Amino acid sequence: MISVIEAKTIISKNVAPLPLQKILLEKAAGLVLAQDIFSPINLPSFPQSSMDGYAFSFSDWQTNKNLKISGTIAAGSQINNELKQGNAVRIFTGAAVPAGADTVVMQEKTIVDKNELIIRDENIKQGMNVRPAGLEIKSGAAALKNDTLLNPASIGFLASMGINEVPVYPKPSLTIIITGDELKEPGSSLLHGQIYESNSFTLVAALEQLHIEAINVIRVKDNLASLTEALRQALSKSDVVLLTGGISVGDYDFVKQATINNNVRQLFHSIKQKPGKPLYFGKLNDKYIFGLPGNPASGLICLYEYVVPALGKMCNRDFFLKKLHAPIAQDFKKPAGLTYFLKGYYDGMGVHIFEAQESFRLSSFATANCLIQIDEEVTECKKGESTEIHLLPG
Repeated sequence: MISVIEAKTIISKNVAPLPLQKILLEKAAGLVLAQDIFSPINLPSFPQSSMDGYAFSFSDWQTNKNLKISGTIAAGSQINNELKQGNAVRIFTGAAVPAGADTVVMQEKTIVDKNELIIRDENIKQGMNVRPAGLEIKSGAAALKNDTLLNPASIGFLASMGINEVPVYPKPSLTIIITGDELKEPGSSLLHGQIYESNSFTLVAALEQLHIEAINVIRVKDNLASLTEALRQALSKSDVVLLTGGISVGDYDFVKQATINNNVRQLFHSIKQKPGKPLYFGKLNDKYIFGLPGNPASGLICLYEYVVPALGKMCNRDFFLKKLHAPIAQDFKKPAGLTYFLKGYYDGMGVHIFEAQESFRLSSFATANCLIQIDEEVTECKKGESTEIHLLPG
């Protein structure tokens, strides 16, 4: 067995970001840019009115005061005539300020008398209410840098520059292989000795909470040939394969042999932790394989602690659980030699250890908001002692 730190180091060293892809901007939210983006245009691309009002030449107005209204320019208008001396034009928000004009006065600060504009704004200044071309960004300037997470505002910013396709780190595709002859799908009837399969529902929900949705679920009988073929197909189609159950050393635990049959290189198998000791990690070219324990709580803990950070690295995202230190609310003892991950609740002041810590029990996990890490060398935690916790996704 290896330590938790060693296991996480091995995963980090062996997992790499996926090759960049160019995708449509409308599909890029939540992904990370794989290259710097430069603006192809000035934004705005023309001097633009920021108000409904009247456009005019400030120096002309200082000479003439009263200006003749010689037309109207709406947003999107193709009119591009130069404004004549002694004239002003009615203009609307977003419209192009004509050549010869450099200032816009709000309509509320004006009087129109017999088609003449009289300005009643004591604070009027040259250039007021005009957005110069390139005010937001100039053509050729850096718009967004490589490694930028594309949020709604950045998507809109790129769209405003006319960009409709971006290079990104894609999110990985996954196949989840569920093994176990005793498993039945929810909604069906149970025979004696059978149980309802919950791991696929748990894992898919946890992954979709991270907006990873390219997930295929396969259910396989406890048969080496069937499992070997299912793994072969999964490796041909997915970036990551998760196998649940069958990774221990029982007579019907075929996962490890199936990985050998598919030429997967084992990087580790078994960690000094509780729960989740039989975790497996392997690699085939640029594909990654995790063998998760079949017990539901064990599998979910291993997903959060090991698989999720690996998926984050593949799409250049920080998917690590947020770590805090908080005083523990009760005494706790354990033997040395294993790192414990305990289901708990952090109330903002301290952290409480739940009952029902067994690896098969999800009832306590269902109301937990954190995992409490008790390191392998620690044998006792006293009430009030600072303890590391990992906040679960909310």
